[in-house]
Amino acid sequence: MSSKRDYYEILGVSKTASQSEIKSQYRKLAL
Repeated sequence: MSSKRDYYEILGVSKTASQSEIKSQYRKLAL
């Protein structure tokens, strides 16, 4: 089991997603 978490996968964004895309997706999940 990997201890390194894939935050892109958790957030459901691609690895090529822009910073703003990642932020908006994070806010959706954080609420």
